[in-house]
Amino acid sequence: MGPEEYVEAVLELVERIPPGRVMSYGAVADALADRSGRASARLVGSIMARHGGGVPWHRVVTSSGRLPPGHEREARARLLAEGTPLRGPGVDMRRASWLPEEGM
Repeated sequence: MGPEEYVEAVLELVERIPPGRVMSYGAVADALADRSGRASARLVGSIMARHGGGVPWHRVVTSSGRLPPGHEREARARLLAEGTPLRGPGVDMRRASWLPEEGM
């Protein structure tokens, strides 16, 4: 999978995250690792920062539930509107985490 195909795969996966649920940057990378040969949470973060405006970017958070840096206020408002379980300043990852089915 080339770089452009990986960007598309990340964005397609983020599109599939249901309202009220989230994935961490690392979980996105892990879900695509077998197909892509890449497993970098930082790369997913970079892709989201550059290309994520057209997908539900607010549903991708850090593994600790921290909201996207620099967009915390808007992300929190969107997540609240979707009924996402929150905890303190971030997401309750135990209750809100979502993973795609096997063999996606």
